[in-house]
Amino acid sequence: MKIRAKEIKAGLSELIQILIGITLASIGLKAFLLPNGFLDGGVTGIAILINKLVDIDISLLLIVFSLPFLLLGYFTLSKRVLLKSLFSILALALFIHFENFTTITDDKLLIAFFGGLCLGAGIGLSIRNGAVLDGSEILGVFLNDRYGLSIGRIILIFNILLFAATAILISIESALYSTLAFVVTAKVIDFTMKGFEDFIGVKIISGKNEEIIKALTHELGVGVTVYKGEEGFGNQGKRSDMKIIHTIINRIDIRKIHNLVGDIDEKAFMVEYDVNTIKGGVLRRYLEKNSSFSKIKPL
Repeated sequence: MKIRAKEIKAGLSELIQILIGITLASIGLKAFLLPNGFLDGGVTGIAILINKLVDIDISLLLIVFSLPFLLLGYFTLSKRVLLKSLFSILALALFIHFENFTTITDDKLLIAFFGGLCLGAGIGLSIRNGAVLDGSEILGVFLNDRYGLSIGRIILIFNILLFAATAILISIESALYSTLAFVVTAKVIDFTMKGFEDFIGVKIISGKNEEIIKALTHELGVGVTVYKGEEGFGNQGKRSDMKIIHTIINRIDIRKIHNLVGDIDEKAFMVEYDVNTIKGGVLRRYLEKNSSFSKIKPL
């Protein structure tokens, strides 16, 4: 019973967040982009472009053009994601149809920025809760699954073709401002899905491991994992055991870790890489710099 109640609570939370996302996306479209002749990327952009050429309701066009992509989703996405995406697209179409906003500003830069901001936040919030608001994302997932093509590259090519058609059929200026709005949307989607904290993984190899570990934990206040490794596979030819220090830090602290490690061992070997998703551990609550630690045992 407890598990069932937990699932219902999680499902309701997802639904509420998806509805908030749909509301934000529709505000971005109806309050900013649509009244000023701007396009969005993906299927929504196609619907807006066709609406400018043929007087057919955008909501209807959005549903019609989304159906082929939802059909692709049937072969690629899970049933749960597909149902939530169908619900989200229908709800977005209804919101666009019934919502009416007065024009907030005539400044095209403000329109592109805030329209993209609201739209990106809405799409990102929906995707974060397992729903897709645009069919081009489903196309990307489908082609990636079948042919191994990059999802991001597919969406980029899709939108390049869309904005090129906008430049030819409507105007170059409209295409340029629409591209700007799309860039803002894409960036805000990333922020919404990943958060504003940008983390980096760092691996450090040094002859002064214990000093570096102590400095990382006590001065920077980050958690550390130590791996056993083996060196000597290069030109030296002499193999020996070594320790590999691994930690994850916020990007804003990267200069601090460079200086800290450099002060201890300027010959230390460091590798940095982007971290997309993290869960658990001590990362979310950086360690207290004055806390006491038990002896760290290497894995």
